Amino acid sequence: MQTSHYDLPHVKNSWCPGCGNFPILTALKQALAELDLPPEKVCIVSGIGQAAKVPHYLKCHFFNGLHGRALPPATAVKASNPGLTVVAVGGDGDMYSEGGNHFIHAIRRNPDLTLFAHNNMVYGLTKGQGSPTSLRGFVTPIQVNGVANEPFNPLAVAVALDCPFVARANAADIPRTKEIMKEAIRSKGLALVDLFQACVSFNKINTYAWYKEHTYYLDGSHDPSDRMAAFAKAVETERYPLGILYRKEGRPTFEEQQPAWKRSAEPLYARKLDPEKFRKFLHSKVV
Repeated sequence: MQTSHYDLPHVKNSWCPGCGNFPILTALKQALAELDLPPEKVCIVSGIGQAAKVPHYLKCHFFNGLHGRALPPATAVKASNPGLTVVAVGGDGDMYSEGGNHFIHAIRRNPDLTLFAHNNMVYGLTKGQGSPTSLRGFVTPIQVNGVANEPFNPLAVAVALDCPFVARANAADIPRTKEIMKEAIRSKGLALVDLFQACVSFNKINTYAWYKEHTYYLDGSHDPSDRMAAFAKAVETERYPLGILYRKEGRPTFEEQQPAWKRSAEPLYARKLDPEKFRKFLHSKVV
């Protein structure tokens, strides 16, 4: 399949020139195409923010909801139609701050979906405030004396919660980002990929060059099935590891545990409703 199958050529893009979202969009199109997933079998769910605009520029099903609320509807989409490939996208603020509670409990539920979190260490849509992943000392128009909070570590949290797939990629490296995305989409259960990306307009510290200098790729000596080793990698901050940190097979998904899917594999929209049975059910609840 060609990446052009996902193109929306007449849609105007509102990202800044040089935005790190562009290589992420390119890598995502390439990953979906190489996995031979037709647009009608893909659903992308997002909240609010520059990263959350990804489904606006991609031909597929999509749901664009509230700030920080991508994961609940994404879970519902997958639970109602497990045949779809469901991808949730959002920025570090959208996923880790406003959506932080949903992030934690989605990992606990373990729906079979992929989460691509665009991490530029700043709020871009609202023009440059400190985000959950901003480094200490990062000066913004709001944090004029520098960010004082400890940066949120999504990979360490995910490994601690036994998330089945935990990875990080550098958006500027499209070929490797694409491969990590493919592995995440193919994996079973919730897959997190934290995507380092530059915000060229509002973050002059964590630039393309900064990410290149402060990251390295995991090599074959790292065993992603070793949870303790994965956690040790997740808390490294002098240079951030890129690649698949943790992978666990066999954890049951949210959908597999629902009675509706134990009775039938048919998606909910295709099932016939028995009005009489439904009426009796309602009447049985009337006190």
